[in-house]
Parts: sequence; structure tokens; C-alpha cells
Amino acid sequence: MKALVNGKVITVTGETFEQGTILFENGKITAVGQNLPVPEGAEVIDVQGCTVTPGLIDCHTHLCVMHGRETMPGHQDYNEMLDAVTPNIRALDALNPFDPAIERVRGAGFTTCYTGPGSSNVIGGMGCSFKLRGTTAEEMYIPGSDQMKMAMGENPKRCFGMKGKPPMTRMGTAGLAREFFDRALEYADKLDKGEKPAFDARLAALVPVVRGEMRVRIHCHQANDIVTAIRLAREYHLDYALEHVTEGYKILDLLAGENVYCTIGPLLLTPLKMEVWGLEQSTPGVLEKAGIPVCLTADGGWDTQWLPTHAGIIVRRGMSEEGALRAITINPAHVMGLDSRIGSIEPGKDADFAVFDGNPLSNLTECRLTIIDGEIVSDKRA
Repeated sequence: MKALVNGKVITVTGETFEQGTILFENGKITAVGQNLPVPEGAEVIDVQGCTVTPGLIDCHTHLCVMHGRETMPGHQDYNEMLDAVTPNIRALDALNPFDPAIERVRGAGFTTCYTGPGSSNVIGGMGCSFKLRGTTAEEMYIPGSDQMKMAMGENPKRCFGMKGKPPMTRMGTAGLAREFFDRALEYADKLDKGEKPAFDARLAALVPVVRGEMRVRIHCHQANDIVTAIRLAREYHLDYALEHVTEGYKILDLLAGENVYCTIGPLLLTPLKMEVWGLEQSTPGVLEKAGIPVCLTADGGWDTQWLPTHAGIIVRRGMSEEGALRAITINPAHVMGLDSRIGSIEPGKDADFAVFDGNPLSNLTECRLTIIDGEIVSDKRA
């Protein structure tokens, strides 16, 4: 048994305890509250004067497949750019437990991330969730956490259209997605009838998608691309979430009606391409006020370490402090389908915690302690 004592405990989904205690054993939380008795013989971790939150989560990274900030040709492992439709590839096969960015991100209080293919492809393959500990991909990987990546907008048509391959336009992007969804539905129908169609790795990977059994994460910045993503999701009854949603403030009623999780970011981008010219740091707060569930992302490798500061910026731009903290804890847990395990401090959940020496969303604060599955993985208390 271990006990975190004397810290301000923000459970996120429940009460905040000004002088809280968390008991945990075998990697799971057993109790949380004020003035809890600490069992005799328990290992006590005194965090007097600090704030304890659930382990932070970035649900849209390329951590461990981007290899830090590498950009050298031939060294990237997150965009398979020889075909616009590659649903059968898996981020797990490129996951590098020795990515130097892990230590920085973990040291900032992050305990779980989702990583996946980039946004070059119309259908880019499967990403996965993982804990920031372990020396093999299997140790890090959370089984059953695979989700499919798609992309609307500039990236697919630039990456393939400029090579004389489809898609060359936004029309072509949506058309290619429909073609493969239709083929996957036919493939799935044959399987349901007990037939044995000629094996097709791409269609087989899309079967759980068109059956609504695997969530699709759709990259879309411009308002028209967000609308196209929603149109496709409705046509094929997809279980989906939206990524970036840069111009989401232009179509609030539509997003609110869909009740779809929107992962927003990165929020410090320069106008590097036309589809992000509409970036506003007020967008998360605007969506929150419209009742739209929001997550935040730094969308990279190393950059996730600065995500708490991004959260602080959006509080200044109109989002509630509670909403900003939820955007890097319980909301991404929901998107990843892991809210029963992570994202809040509750009995039965994983013992993942971040301990800060001040307000977690302030750039004047440092994460002093990160705990994953009950074990200290980053310690800056000295």
C-alpha cells in the first residue's frame, strides 16, 4: 500500500480535497478523500504544498513514431506516403520506447498518450494509446486501444495530388474515402453471410470501422472540411471524433448537435498553411460555452510537454479552468475509450498522478512528481 498525503487533490470528476490523501496498491487507486487514515506500514509520499491531478493525457500525438523533432528525409515513421489509403498499418509497429521526448513529456506530468499516423493520407492507419513507461512497445501499449486515422483538407491533396496521384482535390478526398467504405461494407457483408472473400488487408482493417466497432479520428481544420467529415460519418454511421477543428467556432450549432468530441490544437501554430489561417486561441472556450466536449493537443512529440501552458492560455482566452483541466485529463480519456481506467482520481482507476508545485495550468509551475501505475517515473522534488 502507498499513500500520497497532504496535497490539494483535484479529482476532476468529483470533489477537490484541499488536504487530501490518495491510497493506492498494485497500480490501482483504493481510496481518495480528506483525513483518510493511512494503513500501518504504507509507503507515505508527502506532497505538502503541492497540487495533485490525474496523470495528464494528450490524445493526439505522434510521440514515439515521430522520434522527437526529426524531420530528415527517410527518418520519419508517421506518414506512409506511397498510397493515400493505408488502413492496415499500425502505429504500434513503429512505437519507439526510447524516443528521447518521452522523458520530457513524462516529466511534465503526462502518463498516457495516444499516437498514430500523420495526416498525409485519406485513411492513414491505426493509432494506439500507451503508458509512458516500459522498454518494449508491448509494455507500453494499452490493448484494444486502436483507432483509425483519417484526414480531410489540404494534406492528402498536397501529398498525393502534387505527385499526380489521387486525391488532387477535396472532392477527390471524400470520393476516395467513400470508395473504400463502400468496398469495406461489401467485404463485411460477405463475412457476415459466412462467405470467404479474397483476403484484402485494407478492407479487413476497415471492417470494424464500418461496423461502428472502431472509432475514427478525422483531421479537419477548415469549417468546410469539418462539415465534410461529419457528412461522411453520418453516411457510414461511423463512431468518430474530430481532430484540430480550427474553425469550429464557425459551425457551433452543427457541432453541438453532433455531440462530438473535438480535439483542438496545436494552438501556437504560425499560419503555415491556408487551412490554419483561421486559428483562434479562444476556440476551446467558445466550444465549451456551446456545450461541445473539448480536448487539447500539442500535436507532436516533444511539444506535449508544453500542453499545460497551452491550457493556461485558453483559460485567459475564455475557457473555464475546470474545462481546461478536463481537456487534458478525462475528456481525452473518453476519446481514447479509456475513461474507466484513466483521466480522474477515483477508486478502481489506474494510479496515475501528476504532482505540481503550483497551479497546473501556469507556466510558473513545475511538475515535481509523475506516477504511473503506482510507480514514480519522474521525480524533481530535490
